[in-house]
Amino acid sequence: MDKRIGVIGIVIEEFESANKVNETLHDLAGIIVGRMGIPRPERGISIISLIVEGTSDEISAMTGKLGKIKGVNVKSALTKKMEE
Repeated sequence: MDKRIGVIGIVIEEFESANKVNETLHDLAGIIVGRMGIPRPERGISIISLIVEGTSDEISAMTGKLGKIKGVNVKSALTKKMEE
């Protein structure tokens, strides 16, 4: 199946949700190419950016699972061109 490369931005606004986000990312680690996390305790948030490579279905499943976690906002941008 064709793969896409993309960026996923995650903003965690509730500290209690961080463990669930990390568990989800661990479960789906196979499509994560790179990860950068920036804690901002003075603002009460954490920000994670991911570089991912996977099928549209795999990436959509990841963003869907993350988006269902309370206090978590997720946005993604994917390449239009599919890699073989």
